[in-house]
Amino acid sequence: MLVQSGSGVYFAFIAAVFFLYWASAGSRLMRLAVVLAANCLFCARFGLFYIVLLPACASLDFLAGLGLMRSGDARIRRLLVALSVGLNLSVLVASRHMGVWVNRHGWDWIFPLGLSFYTFQSLSYTIDLYRRDGEGTTSLLGYLSAAMFFPTLQAGPITRLTELVKQFSARPLLSREDGGRAFFLIGTGLLKKALIADYLAENLVNRVFDTPKLYSGFEVLIAVYAYSLQLYYDFSGYTDIARGSAMLLGIRLPINFDRPYASANMAEFWRRWHISFSNWLRDYLYFSLPGARSRIMPYVNLVITMLLGGLWHGVTWTFAIWGLLHGTALAATRAWHARRGRPKQRAGRLKPAPLAVFGTYQFVCLTWIFFRAAGVPDALEILGRIGSLSVGMENISPLLAAALLAAAGAMFVRKQWYARAMEVFAECPFYVHAAALLLVALAIQFLGGRGNAPFVYSRF
Repeated sequence: MLVQSGSGVYFAFIAAVFFLYWASAGSRLMRLAVVLAANCLFCARFGLFYIVLLPACASLDFLAGLGLMRSGDARIRRLLVALSVGLNLSVLVASRHMGVWVNRHGWDWIFPLGLSFYTFQSLSYTIDLYRRDGEGTTSLLGYLSAAMFFPTLQAGPITRLTELVKQFSARPLLSREDGGRAFFLIGTGLLKKALIADYLAENLVNRVFDTPKLYSGFEVLIAVYAYSLQLYYDFSGYTDIARGSAMLLGIRLPINFDRPYASANMAEFWRRWHISFSNWLRDYLYFSLPGARSRIMPYVNLVITMLLGGLWHGVTWTFAIWGLLHGTALAATRAWHARRGRPKQRAGRLKPAPLAVFGTYQFVCLTWIFFRAAGVPDALEILGRIGSLSVGMENISPLLAAALLAAAGAMFVRKQWYARAMEVFAECPFYVHAAALLLVALAIQFLGGRGNAPFVYSRF
């Protein structure tokens, strides 16, 4: 895989793209051609068929977008958006399940690069144009550059293509400070992935979830908490690297995480966790379901939305249960707020009760068991081991315990402190940036786990 923690190949690739892009920045045609070539090269690393499949699908969405921009006939507009939705859902289903179907017939075929994030972004473009919520483009090159933008292709963040196309249409700018912020994001993303997520996965999470019977109930419980941290640092680490890579090209991608485990209820959790995915489900699925003005259907629609959000991760009972649990919790939170009123705010900020934060985190960790387990029996086995109340610490080394405490503590670092650290780093001279990235590379080399584990969300 081209993008892996500590992968020198990817950073050599982004460095080459960076110099070619800014060398041709004066010509819109040339810089878009560089981005499109980089997109195709990135895709080719996973399979040569991608450099045919994705441009072909994106071109069809572009043509549908042109029709939506130019046609005022309601029937034609409905037909065009329906064709786009059908095309992208077909690509999504094929990328998930064609390998299983083909293998049953004796052929060896897989989609090594999941296309979920690509299809969600593509759907945002034609649906926005159909709803007249955004402006499209008449430039096929500009659209292909945005739709296949390589930093977002593996695991997001899901970006509205109307906004991304607008950024590619404008003349790019990159200040020295923005370059520093980009390096800060890339460096912190690598540290999150290699020194925290991979370490926790290799030394505790994978072992416990594979063979829970070999561990005490207390150790299994610690592994569940460790998985919540692994998933956060893995996914947010990828997002940081993606945002930093895009920023080096003058492109701003949306923030995807905002200290989610400090949430006081599930509605707040989904405003802080995988924000671009949550916003997509709200804007393009929940608001499209009928019954918004009835008393009951909004609650039912929340459950349906999260059930489909769970099945997006995979058509399995475990993901369905995960989605149903989150949907039910969101519906219950909405009903509670409707009955008791929303929490009071001071100076625009929520003041969550510690017990509410603690309870929300416990519920989230409970649902992560189903998200991580290979099947429902495995999830029940994990719950059974926790319920055994057996106590033992033989497999929790002092170093692992320290890593867990450090990872948990870092979750609650104030946003102002993080933002200030980024700004201080951004204002430093270039040789400080270079030295910091070198230290990150050395830390990963000597302190990181063995090998480069794929990003968790790259399989979705």
